[in-house]
Amino acid sequence: MLRFLFDQDFNRDILRGLFLRLPDVDGVTALQAALDEAPDPELLDWAAQQRRTVVTHDVNTMPDHAYLRIRQGEPVAGVFVVPQELPIGQAIAELEVLTACSFEGEWDNLIVFVPL
Repeated sequence: MLRFLFDQDFNRDILRGLFLRLPDVDGVTALQAALDEAPDPELLDWAAQQRRTVVTHDVNTMPDHAYLRIRQGEPVAGVFVVPQELPIGQAIAELEVLTACSFEGEWDNLIVFVPL
C-alpha cells in the first residue's frame, strides 16, 4: 500500500473520507510531520526520504518543483495533484482506487493529475 504526505492545504473533508474508507492508509499531513510552513522543495525532499507520495491541491508550483527534482536526478516518491474543483466524493474515490491498486514505488518520479 502507498504511503502519503498530504500537503498543508489539502482538503480535510477529503482526508476524513479517505481515512473512513481505508482506515489502514498510511498517511500523514504536513502539520503532523512539522512541515506545515515548509516550502515545496522541502516537502518533496522529506517525502522522498520517507518514501511517501505527496498529495496536493497545488497545481501551480508543486509539479514544477517535482519536475525540477527529477531533472536534477533527485528522487520523487510520486506526486498526486488533486484539483480543488474536483467534487469531494470523486476525489475520495480516485484516491481510494489509487491507494488500493498501487504498489510502493509504482509512482516514483511521476506526477499524476487526478482524475486519471
